[in-house]
Amino acid sequence: MTMGSRIRRTLLAGLVASAVVVPVSAAASPKVPAPAPAAFAASATAQSRYAANLAVMGEASRMAGDAGRTGRAEKLRTMAAATPGQAGGAQFLTFDARGKGRAIEVLGDLGTADRIAVLVPGSDTTLDTYQRFRDGARSLRQRLQREHPRSAVIAWLGYDTPGTVSTTVLTAARAEEAAAELGPFLDRLGEMTGADARISLLCHSYGSVVCARTRTGPRVSDVVLYGSPGTGIPSAGRMPTGARVWAGRGSEDWISGVPHVRFAGLGFGTDPVDPAFGARRFAAGSAGHSDYLRPGTESLESLARIVIGATGSGSGSGSGSGSGSDGLTGPAVPSVRREASHA
Repeated sequence: MTMGSRIRRTLLAGLVASAVVVPVSAAASPKVPAPAPAAFAASATAQSRYAANLAVMGEASRMAGDAGRTGRAEKLRTMAAATPGQAGGAQFLTFDARGKGRAIEVLGDLGTADRIAVLVPGSDTTLDTYQRFRDGARSLRQRLQREHPRSAVIAWLGYDTPGTVSTTVLTAARAEEAAAELGPFLDRLGEMTGADARISLLCHSYGSVVCARTRTGPRVSDVVLYGSPGTGIPSAGRMPTGARVWAGRGSEDWISGVPHVRFAGLGFGTDPVDPAFGARRFAAGSAGHSDYLRPGTESLESLARIVIGATGSGSGSGSGSGSGSDGLTGPAVPSVRREASHA
């Protein structure tokens, strides 16, 4: 590699950092006291997990309130409330209030659902920002219910997401850790659901970096990457999954301005909506970065159709690209990869 090429690649890597990270200084938030999470035997039922985690959530809220963290206490009380139309309290398979917090919530009935969407969030998703993640999950479930009542949505906050304003968000290190948790969870989920249940993995922003590294079994039919900064994987065919791989990005998503380069472990390379990546593209309309699951949007319609399986056969198989006659492939999204001559 010539000296000029090295300099250009270094500049490109710098563009990634400047596009994503804005240096700021802020005092660290004091730690919130929290109880230990509930422990479960491998044979524990979903219902027993729901009840135990609600009890832990109540204790976590009390401890936060006693420590003067009234904001966290109120957010935990809101989390414990039942989803509209769902009997009883909220349904959490996992809940841990320590640190940034982890939570895996089920919207719907896993025992009867034959279409299950697992949402994997991106950066800055914590217990303190959980409601915005939950709102998206509820919006998707409501859309699915209108067309396919036997559906469920799982909001999977099963990892410590990186901060948007951090160097961690530029590397795959946190995603590797998360993928090691998500893969086994999907295997267990397959055991908890009916034999005819089909699972779709919907991965937003940095969550797409997680999903691109997650090994999936035969029960996972589709992996969907949206609002993605790239995955760090060169192509859909290199992902450890036999599922169909989809990618979409809204025209108003600021992530389109992030250079798709990878250098010295920073950045995530090929844009998933680039035909060279090999994913099936879905129409995301004018979605902004946080709008993909907003009610009434083209992106929500496309995602719901993928989960339901109303997408036609397309062309190719596995992680192949193609549009077929399902109407999901939108107009080409211009690639924003920077060529060396433009640096």
